[in-house]
Amino acid sequence: MELKWLKDFVSLAEHSSFSRAAQDRNITQSALSRRIKQLENWAGMPLIDRSSNPVKLTDAGGGFLPRAQDAIDLLNNARNAIYEQYNPTWEVLSFATLNSLSLSFFPLWMAQMEALGDEFRVRFTDPHASFLGNISTLVHGQCDFFLTYALDTIPQMGDLKKFPYLSVGIERVVPVTAPNSDGTPLHSLNKSYRPTDCLSYRGNSFFSLALMQLFEKRKYNLHTVYENGMSIALKAMALSGHGVTWIPRSLAEDELRRGLLVPAGKPEDDLIVEIRIYRTLNFRNHHAEKFWRRASYLAGQKTGTVNDSR
Repeated sequence: MELKWLKDFVSLAEHSSFSRAAQDRNITQSALSRRIKQLENWAGMPLIDRSSNPVKLTDAGGGFLPRAQDAIDLLNNARNAIYEQYNPTWEVLSFATLNSLSLSFFPLWMAQMEALGDEFRVRFTDPHASFLGNISTLVHGQCDFFLTYALDTIPQMGDLKKFPYLSVGIERVVPVTAPNSDGTPLHSLNKSYRPTDCLSYRGNSFFSLALMQLFEKRKYNLHTVYENGMSIALKAMALSGHGVTWIPRSLAEDELRRGLLVPAGKPEDDLIVEIRIYRTLNFRNHHAEKFWRRASYLAGQKTGTVNDSR
């Protein structure tokens, strides 16, 4: 199997013509035909119906096409990831982060950062379902920075002790629900006579770990009706009236203002968490070092906490 065979096949499927696909691939038509035949020999069955004009995919070819494209994308992404990680001149900064932070906090924070000077090129690493998985991205040197919520009572935070960090914000995580027609909570934490339908975080995500401590303290009477690891998905279910969920207030400001969501509890039912950015122990290039200096300055301007001891 050769990668070029897959690219030839995808091009032929797109153009439905050996001549146009050969031109697209910058090879002769005979070379394209030979390589497609080699791919079919590898697959063990015909992928192209050559009897039709324009040429069509066989049923097997149609089933193979998305897998071929996935394989091309997978290999290209793997190459790019290795290049970004080990090429010392590469300028893109790699961030591991939690999904809700990438949607709510990161865009505004980056705008504030870049208002102080030059822009930065950034990318997010592939997310993990578990909080520990996201931590491991930093621990194993697979990113430059880790942007995360933080609560020191969570045992998994101990894996980050050796890494310098900046405190860059505070987030209030609030229980919300859709309202009744009169604006009262459709699902309320204050009704103790029956369980409250709850939309929960799945597995070992940060909020599932953090809220577990709040639930043990407050002794809520909850009945889990839905689980998801993403705050945005839980918000959608809450908007549809399925139950109470705790989500970062920054993700629900608009819905709370418009009355599409309402608080399901009291202020003491909120969870307050810190927002931190951790960095790798050794900067991969001068762009990462420059970014950290600017982030430190901005955190200092906001009277944030800087823990940069090594």
